Order: sequence, then structure tokens, then C-alpha cells
Amino acid sequence: MSYTDTIIAMATPPGTGAIAVIRISGPKAIPISDTLFQSIRNKKLIDQKSHTIHLGHIIENDKILDKVLVSIFKGPNSYTSEDIIEVSCHGSPYIQQQIIQLFLRHGCRMATAGEFTLRAFLNGKMDLSQAEAVADLIASDSEAAHEIAMKQMRGGFSGEIEKLREELLNFASLIELELDFSQEDVEFADRTQFNELLNSISETLKKLIDSFALGNVIKNGIPIAIVGEPNVGKSTLLNALLNEERAIVSDIPGTTRDTVEDQISINGINFRFVDTAGIRETKDVVEKIGIERTFEKIDKAKLIIFLFDSPDFDKTELENIRNRYPNKNLLPICNKVDLLSNTEINQLKSEIPNTLFISAKAKKGISELENKLLSLIDSGALIGDKTIVTNSRHYDTLLKALEEIQKVKEGMDVGLASDLMAIDIRQALFYLGEITGSVTNDDLLGNIFSNFCIGK
Repeated sequence: MSYTDTIIAMATPPGTGAIAVIRISGPKAIPISDTLFQSIRNKKLIDQKSHTIHLGHIIENDKILDKVLVSIFKGPNSYTSEDIIEVSCHGSPYIQQQIIQLFLRHGCRMATAGEFTLRAFLNGKMDLSQAEAVADLIASDSEAAHEIAMKQMRGGFSGEIEKLREELLNFASLIELELDFSQEDVEFADRTQFNELLNSISETLKKLIDSFALGNVIKNGIPIAIVGEPNVGKSTLLNALLNEERAIVSDIPGTTRDTVEDQISINGINFRFVDTAGIRETKDVVEKIGIERTFEKIDKAKLIIFLFDSPDFDKTELENIRNRYPNKNLLPICNKVDLLSNTEINQLKSEIPNTLFISAKAKKGISELENKLLSLIDSGALIGDKTIVTNSRHYDTLLKALEEIQKVKEGMDVGLASDLMAIDIRQALFYLGEITGSVTNDDLLGNIFSNFCIGK
């Protein structure tokens, strides 16, 4: 595919709206638009300055298709670093398609997914991790996800990686130089300083890798399964958290036959709650399927809320959940606390430590529950300029880079020859370069940008 031709795509979502924006980028963006646009002041677009907007009509064979605003962005001071035209037309799907087809007939081609941002990367407007942050920013649905994507777009993550790569590259150059003088048996790279550098790089890579646990849940939300016996108030709790009647509530045990899911944002963090079928022995075929799905959801959950409503509940079920999922956070919650006596509450506190007491129906204790959920998140990491990795490709590549750095350290410890150590250094540099796009290939780019929306 040529990246020197002129491309066109919708920049706004498909469908009917007040306005729609059509984006054109490439060397012929302005000349083609000039032939199809008639300014109300008889201006020629090709003569106009960059970053200006012009009112007029899109015309085909003296037929007016729409009255539009045309914005001009001349390269290199544009998103793609090429000439860009953006046509703001009325939001009729018919008008949108008529204008796009008109431009296609006059020399444009349809843009592929993410091609505008790909051109921005290829033209040096941003590195690869910043380009990926564009997709994350578009997909962000919480304050925290938005904040992390903005930091990455501003180059915080890529700057940290490039600093590591530059420091390693300086020493790698000295190691390579030693190979040219292998017969002289000289060392240009100070091994003590090099060892300190490797330790520093390892620590930084480990911090970035560890941050993925937080970044992943911020990006995708924290899955939480609400489990317990039938009729303990699981659906009522879900409705109280969402502040809407999302799940069906009744006094009949086993009302929830399937899982019900929804999410809320608490202090900028998304939590995905799953209201599950009550766990109990049953002969009802449909209810059995619902209970099987309950355990499937628990498998995927980061936190299990075990809900009960009296001191007489079957405590073996709670222990079964603990034993079955020993590595998952489990939060016992006693619902309907307004129906319990102080004696019963004290009994539960002694029998089941760290129990939270609420009344989902009266929405009592819900704020305490939200604070408890937030305590699972290292929210302090979101403050300041701490880099948080959210991209699984970055995470995987950082792991590979760390593995190569560990190999170099091991080689240093056993006095490995410079030529063999240089192989591992080059590989570590390769992986660090893959993150920012200093090292790349068509398959990698195709895989990344195919996940973008068309028009971005």
C-alpha cells in the first residue's frame, strides 16, 4: 500500500447527527478539495493559509450536495504532517456518502483503519507508543484511563524508554569497539559502571512491568463477582451500587438465573460488577446452568464479594470459595444489617473477621464499600508523573528486554567474552526500540493500526 497517495474517511462516528466531519490527507488533499468546493466569497483553497476555515458548498456538476465548512491544515503543521482538509457537513448518512464518493471519483482512496495516525508515525510526528496512546485515549471510559493515555501521548513512557535505550546504546558502542581491538585485549567500557547501569535498567524495567497489573485493571476495569446463597440481596446490592434498577429483585429465591453485568466509575476507576446466580443445590436445569456460569465469572474476577444476610448462613460455602480461589481477594459482606441485633453483629465480627456490614436496600454502608474497593488500587501511582504501563504489547516486550538484560548481567558475572555479551545487548536494544518504533516492521505496524478506528 502506498502512503504517498491521498486518503479520505469519516472522522466522526457513522450514523445520523447534527454534523459530520470528513477527513482528507495527502499531497492532493487541497487541490482535489479546491475543485469540488465553491467558497461563498469565491476564494481558492489552494491560496489560503493553514489553519483557516471557509464556508461554501460542495458541488458536483453544478449540483450542490451540501453547505459545508472546510478547514485547512497544511503540512508539516498538521496531524499527519501532510496537507489535511476536514469537511464539516450536515450529519445525514446520505450526504456523507455522496461527498466521500465524489472525492473518491476525483483521486482519493478510502483510508484503512488507523492510517491517519500511521502516517503521523511514519512522518515522525509521534513515536509508536504515542500512536498507540491515541487509540487508548479514544477508548478511555474513565478518568484514570484518560489520564494515563494523555501522559503516554505527551511522551512520558516513550521518553523513559528512550533514555534507557540511549544509556545502554552508549555502553554497547564501547563493547562493540572492543571487538575491533580484540587482538589488543583492551577494555573501553568500564565494567563497574556498566554493571551499575545494568542494575539501574533492571530496576526501571521491573517497575514498569509491575505497573502493568494496575494499568491493565485501569484500562479494562476491575471485574468483581457478587456471590452468595439465593435471596441474600445480590441483585439489590448491584442496583444500589449502580444507583438504578439494573437487576430484577424479588423475594423468590433463584430469581437471577444468569449473570447480570454493569460497571461504575469510583474516583475515576472503573469497576465491573457481575451479579451471579445464587449458589445452592438445585434440580432446576436452568438454575444449574446459571450456577455454572457463576463459577466461570468468579474465575475471571479480581475480587469476590461473598454476600450473606444472617449469622446462620452456611459458612462452609464461604470456606469452599476461599479454598477454591486462594489467590483471589475475598470480601465478606453481611447484608440487611438493619434486621440484625447487636449480639448477632458482634457474633459475626468474631466469627468472620474483616466483614463489612451494609443494608443494600437502604443503601447503608455503600460508601464504605466503595472506599474498600478503592483500597485495592494503588491510587497513589496515578498522582504525579509515575509511568503506568497499560498496553499488553509493551508489557510483553518489557519482559523480553528484562530477560536480555539479565543475560548480560549473568555474562558479566562469569566474565563472558565481549562478542557473546554484545549479542544479548543488541537484543535488549532491539526490544526497547520495538516499543517506541525505533525498530519496527510492516507486520508489527499492521497488527497495531488494524485495531484503530477508521478515520483516526
